[in-house]
Amino acid sequence: MSDPNREEHRDFKPGVPIADCPDGAMLLGRLDEEDILLVRRGEEIFAVGPKCTHYSGPLGEGIVVGDTIRCPWHHACFSLRTGSALGAPAFDPIPRWRVEREGDRIFVREKLTPPAALKVTGKAVPSSIGIVGGGAAGFAAAHEVRRHGYDGPLTVITADDDPPYDRPNLSKDFLGGDMPPDWLPLQPEDFYKSAAIELLLQTRVQSIDARSRQLMFDRGPARTFDRLLVATGADPIRLEVPGASGPRVHYLRSIRDSQAILGASKTASRVVVIGAGFIGLEVAAALRERNIGVDVVAPEAVPLERVMGREVGTLVRRWHESHGVTFHLGQSLAQLDDRTVTLSGGATFTADIVVVGVGVRPAVALAERAGLAVDRGIAVDQCLETSAAGIFAAGDVARWPDPRSGDRIRVEHWVVAERQGQTAARNLLGCAEPFRAVPFFWSRHYDKTIRYVGHAENWDDLRIDGSLEAASCSVTFSRGGRRLAVATIGRDKESLRAEREMEVEPGAASHR
Repeated sequence: MSDPNREEHRDFKPGVPIADCPDGAMLLGRLDEEDILLVRRGEEIFAVGPKCTHYSGPLGEGIVVGDTIRCPWHHACFSLRTGSALGAPAFDPIPRWRVEREGDRIFVREKLTPPAALKVTGKAVPSSIGIVGGGAAGFAAAHEVRRHGYDGPLTVITADDDPPYDRPNLSKDFLGGDMPPDWLPLQPEDFYKSAAIELLLQTRVQSIDARSRQLMFDRGPARTFDRLLVATGADPIRLEVPGASGPRVHYLRSIRDSQAILGASKTASRVVVIGAGFIGLEVAAALRERNIGVDVVAPEAVPLERVMGREVGTLVRRWHESHGVTFHLGQSLAQLDDRTVTLSGGATFTADIVVVGVGVRPAVALAERAGLAVDRGIAVDQCLETSAAGIFAAGDVARWPDPRSGDRIRVEHWVVAERQGQTAARNLLGCAEPFRAVPFFWSRHYDKTIRYVGHAENWDDLRIDGSLEAASCSVTFSRGGRRLAVATIGRDKESLRAEREMEVEPGAASHR
């Protein structure tokens, strides 16, 4: 497959010789000032926009699977035939153009209209749909329901102050100062009106009556629903040490939280981050980019060792130390007093802000009160349906049967939540589609990005291909001889290929 980075944008107006576009080729070009990616699969040739609609990732550096193309940055998937976004985190379609063959040349013609909504029919179509939660899963479900042509009442209820937004960037670009606030919303506010999605902000569901199909709120009258998605997410674990409830202590889950950290950091010279997981380390990197001194306190000996292994964890620690972060490992926070931080080992130092990132707990209280089965999350079947018929759960709160490991798992990753929301939406409309998507997440630390596909809560074999020091490697996590997950640094296409291979392993049919 040709690499479009090795050539300049070619002019598609005079046509392209078929010999220049062999099977599997991707050619980057331009027609009437618009960039176009030409893709050939067998005898079919497609012309589509070259940028992912999520964050403009270069699709030409991704991979083609059947009649789809996948983005190397965040693994969004698009149809080459229709341009439709088939897999999160992208939701908007890519443009496409009509292609014509004349003799031995390929011509790109007029731009085609965007795909129309699909049609939903049948006796199983619900009379109304409710979605509790306005995060990744809730938004993705609402979007997918409308994409499939459902035109019945659709309500999204969220306790958040803001319409659905891009939560991962709260600890990355937004906190680091590289992203303006107006980039955070997943869709502009008028999207919800045009899509006839009733969005109830600052609204809490107090109880669910599964039998009478009713939602009771903290204020206002009850609502009935035919089918329901519970996507309540997870809540940050709070510290229970002296002084931890003071105004200097911050948690990061919402836009308001991130803005509070940003406001406090304007006059801060030193910040203590409690926790050396992904959120804690991303916060550390973002604040260092603002030239604020950062100390990281965590009980483990090596950051990220439980998830990534000792070798990768050690490498990530070196990345942070090279940018001036100080680690206090094997320690926990014992007490906060004014500006003084006291650690479990007795050490003390001063800090203007304390940011806590020690994990989250699934928000299951609502499900428990409704009598839904709960097992370290809301228990769902392979189609994401709970123990109550017609009620589904998705995102951080859901625990489902994983076809690859054979375990029941719960995953706290943004793209997983979005893809679960999309699957749940189709099942709300009467499908019986198992959730088979391979978990994926990414984590950025300064100029380095780790991409991870699969899920390995525990493994007995870790193998590294390439060089950790050169930031060009893949790390494979296996158990009992079976590959469970692959982490990559500087090998984006390899990450996509690993995801695809896991999709077609026995018992793990592709979700696309």
